[in-house]
Amino acid sequence: MSIVPDKRGYYGMFGGRFVAETLVNALLELEEAYNAFKQSAGMQRELAVMMERYAGRPTPVYYAERFSRETGIEVYLKREDLLHTGAHKLNNTLGQILLTRFMGKKRVIAETGAGQHGVATATVAALMGMECTVYMGALDVERQAPNVKRMKFLGAEVVPVERGGRVLKDAVNAAMKDWVKSVKGTHYLVGSVIGAHPFPVIVRDFQSVIGSEAKEQMVKLTGAGPDCAVACVGGGSNAAGLFSAYVGDPDTRCIGVEAGGRSFEPGQHSATLHCGEPGILQGCLTYLLQDSEGQVLPVHSVSAGLDYPAVGPEHSYYKNENLVEYRTCNDREALDACVMLTRLEGIIPALESSHALGFLMANAGEFAGKKVLVSLSGRGDKDMPILEKELGL
Repeated sequence: MSIVPDKRGYYGMFGGRFVAETLVNALLELEEAYNAFKQSAGMQRELAVMMERYAGRPTPVYYAERFSRETGIEVYLKREDLLHTGAHKLNNTLGQILLTRFMGKKRVIAETGAGQHGVATATVAALMGMECTVYMGALDVERQAPNVKRMKFLGAEVVPVERGGRVLKDAVNAAMKDWVKSVKGTHYLVGSVIGAHPFPVIVRDFQSVIGSEAKEQMVKLTGAGPDCAVACVGGGSNAAGLFSAYVGDPDTRCIGVEAGGRSFEPGQHSATLHCGEPGILQGCLTYLLQDSEGQVLPVHSVSAGLDYPAVGPEHSYYKNENLVEYRTCNDREALDACVMLTRLEGIIPALESSHALGFLMANAGEFAGKKVLVSLSGRGDKDMPILEKELGL
């Protein structure tokens, strides 16, 4: 059951459009264009064909037999790591690049943390012959070097952002500044369910293919739906895509797993829904990690894709309405899970996805004998420099 925001872009009290006046009309035009895009049978056919023949959908659901034996949990993996470019991000970028062309624009900009959204954006820009600029925190440029090389090879300009904490939040800020200046000919291809309306619903809609496929596949594979659907949550796009098929289903618990980092001390984690309070950041009202004066707190995660101090407004609504449970996984648990899946199944998961697996391992008794569907949102090739450093490989 997909939750639909109201006409102002609010999920309950969360969402909205908190942007510079120069962007209000651009957002209204984007919303109008997106509604027309959804209603265009021709565009929907083209998107479906591209998803199959270019992206490689449908991705399979895989029963992780050895991992399941080791944990005592019946674990099924939705293999988004097998998608072209290696992560779920392509679902959204393919949709949005077609939307960009539909609007008559010829340049895209994007933010990226782990680099998977940047690679997916650079990929579709190359496919469509469009100019592409990707903003990336300078710290993330250092720790996700393989993806930086991929983006450049695909023809994108990668701009390291030196301000702030030099991570994803700062990359979003830089992309927003670019968009304010270039909005007439540029589409900001937002990578997660964050930001001002209609971005959260656009990204969720394009990622909902994860949940719709998995729901049908689980029934074919096991004869029933899962007891639990689990996904990591940073901004929250892969989780929103999976949960879109299960929210409101009384037979399936939806669990989002945030980055617990090193500890729950300020600046040592990215567990927004666990430790945050409602606030406004980068275009919307949502849960936010902030101090007593409303200043955004620094964040940390061993995973570059989860170190964001806020979360998509739909997730904030899910939390308040008790539609989804939000739990945490710390750095060490995620690293252990990454090693375990790799050694037992021959699958190297992204460190983002490893948080979902690490949560299950750390709470195995709670899920013993349960049938659990996990969104394996990406592959871990990009994380080898981090794994080498953290594990001494």
